[in-house]
Amino acid sequence: MADANVLLQRDGAIATVTLNRPDRLNALDAQTWARVAETMAQLSADESLRCIVIRGAGGNFAAGADIQSFERERADTKQALAYATHMKAALAAVAEGTHPTVALIQGVCVGGGLELAAVCDIRVCGQSSRFGVPIKKLGLTMSYAELIPFVDLVGPAAAKEILLEGEVFGADRAKDFGLVNRVVPDTEVEKEAYASAKRIAEGAPLVARWHRKFIRRVLTGQPLTPAEIDEGYAATDTEDYRIGVRAFLDKKPAKFVGR
Repeated sequence: MADANVLLQRDGAIATVTLNRPDRLNALDAQTWARVAETMAQLSADESLRCIVIRGAGGNFAAGADIQSFERERADTKQALAYATHMKAALAAVAEGTHPTVALIQGVCVGGGLELAAVCDIRVCGQSSRFGVPIKKLGLTMSYAELIPFVDLVGPAAAKEILLEGEVFGADRAKDFGLVNRVVPDTEVEKEAYASAKRIAEGAPLVARWHRKFIRRVLTGQPLTPAEIDEGYAATDTEDYRIGVRAFLDKKPAKFVGR
């Protein structure tokens, strides 16, 4: 990547995107959001990938927005709207990109960092991880682009508690809220997150993409069209469907090709 604030690594069918501002607890400024969006767009175009792990450097996921940048990036509504274009693009690129995502959460995961984790498909954290959206202390609101996926994830009651009380809380409470899928010992976070990514990568990639698409569609609450209902059966025309059924009958692991 052109910007060291976001690093990209590849290991077979799994890519890792790392927020790399450890001296700022990986706080997210406009440039970092823009790099996340660009990186995710680049990865979405790579059909050979099966899963993306998103993490932070230096033992933390991300400490929210970079408040030190507010005076130059978010001093008024005009600036805030310009900043938001980068943030919204990054969140959309993660949520709507081609490949499934796993958030590997260590240490602090608050504010914008929590919003980024919330749009990942699976979230794995350590027992000592800390969560929250304490923006009430800044006199700042969560915009609709951030709020909609957040409420979709935890529901309105939990979203109100998290935003109105503005507390920072631990991993077990995050699990209760539905913010994370699993809590593991701190020493096991990396192992478990990559094990999850590997399990995803072993599946039929087209099926993973369809399931993510279908779930996003269901959450809109709008009636499905006949064409959308029919799409739920489109997998039966794929080569991977034939590979999977044959492998099951032969009692062998399936080797999917993404077609």
